[in-house]
Amino acid sequence: MAAESNGGFLNKALNVIEVAGNKLPDPAVLFLILMSGVWLLSWPLSFVDFNAQHPVTGEAVVVANQVSGQGLATLMTSMVSTFVNFAPLGVVLVALLGIGVAEHTGFIGTVLRKVLSITPKGLLTPMVILVGIASHYAVDAGYVLVIPLGGIIFYAAGRHPLAGIAAAFAGVSGGFSANFWIPSALDPLLQGFTLSAAQLLDPDVNVNVLCNNVFTAASTVLVAIMGWVLTDKLIEPRVSKIAIDGDPDDMPKLETVTPAETRGMFAALASIVVGVILLVVWLWPQDSALRLDGKISDFHAPIMQSIVPLIFLFFLVPAVIHGYVSGSVKSHRDIIKGMTKSMSDMGYYLVLAFFCSLFIWVFNQSNIGVLLSIKGADVLKAMNMPGPVTLFGIIMLVGSVNLLVGSASAKWGLISPVFVPMLMQIGISPDLTQAAYRVGDSTTNIITPLMPYFPLVVVFCQRYVKKTGIGTLVSLMLPYSITMFFGWSLLLILFWVLGIPLGAVSTYTYP
Repeated sequence: MAAESNGGFLNKALNVIEVAGNKLPDPAVLFLILMSGVWLLSWPLSFVDFNAQHPVTGEAVVVANQVSGQGLATLMTSMVSTFVNFAPLGVVLVALLGIGVAEHTGFIGTVLRKVLSITPKGLLTPMVILVGIASHYAVDAGYVLVIPLGGIIFYAAGRHPLAGIAAAFAGVSGGFSANFWIPSALDPLLQGFTLSAAQLLDPDVNVNVLCNNVFTAASTVLVAIMGWVLTDKLIEPRVSKIAIDGDPDDMPKLETVTPAETRGMFAALASIVVGVILLVVWLWPQDSALRLDGKISDFHAPIMQSIVPLIFLFFLVPAVIHGYVSGSVKSHRDIIKGMTKSMSDMGYYLVLAFFCSLFIWVFNQSNIGVLLSIKGADVLKAMNMPGPVTLFGIIMLVGSVNLLVGSASAKWGLISPVFVPMLMQIGISPDLTQAAYRVGDSTTNIITPLMPYFPLVVVFCQRYVKKTGIGTLVSLMLPYSITMFFGWSLLLILFWVLGIPLGAVSTYTYP
């Protein structure tokens, strides 16, 4: 889809990005190509002395030939276990079992619609953005539910619907890595990749699922404020000059929450409160089975190892209660259907995870990843740049890659095996590297036509303004992207300089 004429330089830049991105293979195939490249390169590189020492063990780092008979045999015998034991795989699937039921029974949709329907007009913008951020708990539901709701709510309030869509898009996609205190499915997914990458250098290192939750909670406030100011002071005055020429009969209407749905929602929310109370009571005693030697925040404490099962339960139980009370669930078969649907939607992710797991495994076995990180760290040390400058450079690089590779998991799977161990060697922890990745990944989502849901957002806009094209939407979202990029980067640097913990269990330095 070509961007329509909407300004010279911007339109040309978008066309270049779109053409270059469309020439890239599917991310799954990209992992296969990279794995094959590492596999083949390992043979000639195995004869080269790179004069590199492992920073942890002190041993010489040499490239291991993966094309040898032994290397091929190890690859074949390890293939199944490598995939099955891939760190992000299990945690994502378990979390989504509960989230899938919450979507299927209508619990998430009811809560989102109810919140937006009762919001005062003056607080409509920040609430739309916050609901967009909250929609991350339902994975991609925000794209198909919250973004069109933003347009509907604004239109019903007498405001321009494109401003509502822009605000919702900024929350859902621009604030993709912002999050409330409670972890979403994205947290264990990223943590799994980060942990696998960090263990390329240090097999004993640990990365907690909650390593960024304080930063992402603060990011939620920042994204909401920036989005609020931009929408009301810049975006809406600009789009107010654009005539709404959509067919009134085709414009979506706000569906009211039925009394049955309301009863189900309050019953479900009550169950969450009860669940939190029970969890606190269980955790309270010093000798609680959820503690480790009286500690809650230790990586190996049972409560920290149970974050993903807790996500599963805190979505499943309220979803089931909402379903039965509201009438959207007739029997246990509807619950299983919701779980089945969520797993069927993960088919592509399973394919992606298979090739990604093999790529990381070969990268590890060949020692090319460790070698790249050592040499990269040597370059960074020689440049002797201040830590914040290095971090800002990483954020810029991630944001640039994001313009061509839209998938968060695919992108982090590609670059984490190099970035994480490389920065560990100049004293930057995996927790901080992951936080920098989250900033770079989120802030350019809303201006890349290659983001899978970008054309869908264009369609949402066209319901109200028929001439809307890709270039129109990008020009609308560019102020959000630029402001969030610099504002969010500054927040991370302030966290670092002031020593504010990134998460419940996190560090800034390695070791």
